[in-house]
Amino acid sequence: MERAIPCVAMRGGTSKGLYFLGSDLPSDIATRDAVLLAAMGSPDIRQIDGMGGADPLTSKVGVIGPSTRDDADVDYLFLQVVVNAARVDASQNCGNILAGVAAFAVLRGLFAAAGDVTTVRIHMVNSANVAVAVIETPGGVPRFDGAARIDGVPGTAAPVLIDFLDVAGSTCGALLPTGRVRDIVGGIEVTCIDNGMPVVLMRAADMGILGTETPEAMEADAGLRARVEALRLAVGPMMNLGDVSKKTVPKMCLISAPVAGGSVCTRNFIPHRVHTTIGVLGAVSVATACVLPGSVADGIAVLPGAGPMRLEVEHPTGFFTVDLEVETQDGVIAVRRSALLRTARRLMDGAVYVPASVWPA
Repeated sequence: MERAIPCVAMRGGTSKGLYFLGSDLPSDIATRDAVLLAAMGSPDIRQIDGMGGADPLTSKVGVIGPSTRDDADVDYLFLQVVVNAARVDASQNCGNILAGVAAFAVLRGLFAAAGDVTTVRIHMVNSANVAVAVIETPGGVPRFDGAARIDGVPGTAAPVLIDFLDVAGSTCGALLPTGRVRDIVGGIEVTCIDNGMPVVLMRAADMGILGTETPEAMEADAGLRARVEALRLAVGPMMNLGDVSKKTVPKMCLISAPVAGGSVCTRNFIPHRVHTTIGVLGAVSVATACVLPGSVADGIAVLPGAGPMRLEVEHPTGFFTVDLEVETQDGVIAVRRSALLRTARRLMDGAVYVPASVWPA
């Protein structure tokens, strides 16, 4: 016997996942996680018996419901379903899956469209912060086709404009969790930062690589993977994250000088696979580190002039554009605004089936 659970399969940014109403999933967390593991087909490196795509970027879940706070319209909980382990991780946000939340909320009647353009305030439950998404809703229906283009996704789609409000330190408690703009860990200079996503930046050259290698080449370098993971495990407690051996944060970003006219070149361990692009909030944190005097990006990143800045973060398949407004007052750095463009597309609306034994009626 099987049990059908309503959901929408959607591409959000450069990721793909299943979107559920919270009321359609078990309230018990252990049962919920078992359901999601069965839905995605984990643990299995191919996820052949589920909806996952055998990659962390396609094994994601968004759980959406009515807002539990007065300053937001809907709640959004992100869950990373680990591909090759029986584990569902709720320790981080995902700005890519976030790109589809506003459309899902309108489609499911959680929020009414307001004319041709609709603004939805989204409570990101993982970090207790609010993001503001603006989507096109002609005739009161989310539009998915359009002329907006983002690197890492073929073709074009309707734009999704996202503003992040006060996400600095949302996971680690401070923009600079260690209290310093630069630390030395295992002989390597790093910058630990959290502007929506905990990220550790290090110079690619310090890790013995150019920083322009393909994700496949970097994943094939067992020595590099071991060095990066050793650094990650060491820096986790320093970032107030505790033991990160079973967590998907912090992300590890190897930076080098831009090679395609952007601001900085990146290669990102997320944390054990190398991202073919870069995560949304990961890009925000990297861009923020680039504008901090004294960070490991100082002298590498190419920055625009004073005032509001637009940084082009290079990744293996193109660029990620981040708009930033940063102020320094009495030596304290404050991020006033971080915004970006994403797209999303509905792929399937129906039900996913899981064994009835996982969630008995």
